Amino acid sequence: MLDNVLAAIPFGIILSFTIGPVFFVLLETGATKGFKQAVIFDIGVIFADIVFIALALYSTSGLIDSIKGESDFLILGGVLLIVYGIISFIKISRSFRTIVREYHRVEIQKNYHKLFLKGFLLNFINIGVLIGWVGFIIIANSLTQSSEGIYFFLATILATYFIVDLAKIAAAKKLRSKLTPRLIFKAKKIVALIILGFGILLLFQGFFPKEKEKLQNRLEHIGKEIE
Repeated sequence: MLDNVLAAIPFGIILSFTIGPVFFVLLETGATKGFKQAVIFDIGVIFADIVFIALALYSTSGLIDSIKGESDFLILGGVLLIVYGIISFIKISRSFRTIVREYHRVEIQKNYHKLFLKGFLLNFINIGVLIGWVGFIIIANSLTQSSEGIYFFLATILATYFIVDLAKIAAAKKLRSKLTPRLIFKAKKIVALIILGFGILLLFQGFFPKEKEKLQNRLEHIGKEIE
């Protein structure tokens, strides 16, 4: 059992540093709103991961296989991310005065339920996360033959992921004293554009699956040549 736990820790670290919309929004929340607010956001993200794990564990293998190969899910996720990014960008562009007012407040508005929901939805609309957890479950099955071992493996990944995120949030919080309202405004717009970019990437993968495979093969070939 201990061997399975130790084997899961690197996967949790890798998962925490996976570059995606959640990664950037977590850092932005920690830097602009504070440690506790970012933790609440991250708990929402992890709750979405738990839902994905439950779906992957208890759904039929046929459903999992259909999700792996179904481009419609990628298109849906891409559309949702694009809409979210556009709305966020427009909203931020109109809210500079609000950012200034929040910056000078002694106590920042908490809105914990909104932060939790934001973290949950931003993670849940990315179907790639579900596919990733399916992969982790396959790895867990190869390492252990018991249900308890699989649960410990997945729980260790989540725990490691959360601990590393706490370190990222603490690092982001130190930047707060150096952030001016103008820099916060720019950071929020950049995050919105990054989310929009990931949405476009998902759409591309959904509409052009063959081109995606060609690109992956080309990158692998370049990697081998470099080695």
